[in-house]
Amino acid sequence: MADRTGLKFVGFIFASVTLAVMFATCMVVKGYADGAYTLDTASIPTDR
Repeated sequence: MADRTGLKFVGFIFASVTLAVMFATCMVVKGYADGAYTLDTASIPTDR
């Protein structure tokens, strides 16, 4: 069985990664809401 110290460390790493991803996602969503980013409407060529 794993010791509690190791499990706490692994939990801290996973929590840190989760918070970093959530922060990045929130910043991208806020950017889209503020109009800083736009989705391209690039046309796909059909004459191949």
